[in-house]
Amino acid sequence: MRRRMKQILRQFKPFDFILIGITLLLSFVPAVVTYAGSQGQPEEPYLIASVRINGEIVDEFKLSKSTPHKEVTYYPNPGQYNIIEIDGERIRDKEDNSPDQIAVNTGWISKSGEIAVCLPHNLIIEIRTPDDQESDEEEELILPI
Repeated sequence: MRRRMKQILRQFKPFDFILIGITLLLSFVPAVVTYAGSQGQPEEPYLIASVRINGEIVDEFKLSKSTPHKEVTYYPNPGQYNIIEIDGERIRDKEDNSPDQIAVNTGWISKSGEIAVCLPHNLIIEIRTPDDQESDEEEELILPI
């Protein structure tokens, strides 16, 4: 077996070893490109929840699996309050002092496009897709003619 190996190695020229080395290095290029391309993307998908009072965005929250539980109280007008609860990938109007309780009864919202409205307080919670994720969704919606 050693004899056979020596015979094979004698057939190679120095340039052959250089070509084999370059080919071996180039075989790792697709793995490096794939790894580098995945580093620029967010680690997990997420949504943005916007809280608007009187038409102005007063707060925005990132909704993802890693988002910690939080409660935030807003005072839209004197004598009015809304307690907003954020829990991971969902948000809700937990409590408010409006007479109809529509936003409270809406419950948890967690999908892009969903809203919870407290009309007497002029408070709106809206979930949307972040700008960096919208381009991917728009490409999927284009249908060939």
